[in-house]
Amino acid sequence: MLNFSSDYTNGAHPEVLRRLVETNDEVLTTYGSDVYTESAKVKIRAACGAPEADIYFLAGGTQTNLTVISGMLGLCGAAVAAETGHIALHEAGAIEYTGHKVLTVPHRDGKITAEALEACLRGFYADDNHTHMPYPGLVYISHPTEYGTLYAKAELEALRAVCDAYDIPLFLDGARLGYGLASRQTDVSLSDIAALCDVFYIGGTKVGALCGEAVVFPRGNAPRHFFTIVKQHGALLAKGRLCGVQFDALFTDDLYLRISRHAIDCAERLKAILRGKGYRFFMETATNQQFVVLENAQMARLCEQVAFGYWEPFDEAHTVVRFATSWSTREEELAALAEIL
Repeated sequence: MLNFSSDYTNGAHPEVLRRLVETNDEVLTTYGSDVYTESAKVKIRAACGAPEADIYFLAGGTQTNLTVISGMLGLCGAAVAAETGHIALHEAGAIEYTGHKVLTVPHRDGKITAEALEACLRGFYADDNHTHMPYPGLVYISHPTEYGTLYAKAELEALRAVCDAYDIPLFLDGARLGYGLASRQTDVSLSDIAALCDVFYIGGTKVGALCGEAVVFPRGNAPRHFFTIVKQHGALLAKGRLCGVQFDALFTDDLYLRISRHAIDCAERLKAILRGKGYRFFMETATNQQFVVLENAQMARLCEQVAFGYWEPFDEAHTVVRFATSWSTREEELAALAEIL
């Protein structure tokens, strides 16, 4: 069975795993106070061009989203997200579980536009009853989006301008950030994200690590007691070395981008295969996620040999599905898929 269902079905990249094995017998301090975690922070600050950044390592993406949003919003407030945003659809109500509502706005190919955001914020404050409503206290976006699309730098700058006008922080979910940075069609760099966002995270779980995400507050602007907030939300690893060693490896010799580029190269090859076989694309993406429309009977037959992600109904007879490549995708897997298709 070929597996293109997700980008975190494999373990860790061999270089990451090698460093975990090499450091396994070392006695290190706990909760992220070890030398490898500190080294990883230094390397990430340099890669972001943010020497004053506060950096925290959390266990996984859902824990990261709810911890950052809860920490930034405090006791009350809501997160503004696209209707298709991950926190609105695919996190089991984790944000609401912390007592913070998710306010959704219309999307364009999975992205929030500055116009839609401004309309949401203006409408809220124009309502005479807004003091009785959950106030929009944070803007959540992901890059890449749930549809594998990317924000252009100009789009991020436009969102930043609206956030500044309404004094609201911008949070970028980077669970798949490596694949966005490595895309052949992006004009956004890690330093651009650090300059334009109030907080973001660098995904490890889906980009070569066993687990872990690196949260970056680029201007040293983490909420007070954020370390305690992380622990309170169950996102702090006692063996903090696990994240520290992995991210130290990922940010050594450009490994994070190198393995992400491999996934993009595989995705471009996958796209060519699908197009050559006459498959219909749901939308064009330049990242590791490719969405196609399958006739339902065809989908059922293909499921017998290939694992892929069910996404959403297209119409009564067709379904949108997702094929994902990753740092671990092999050329022989793509060749075998071409034969099956």
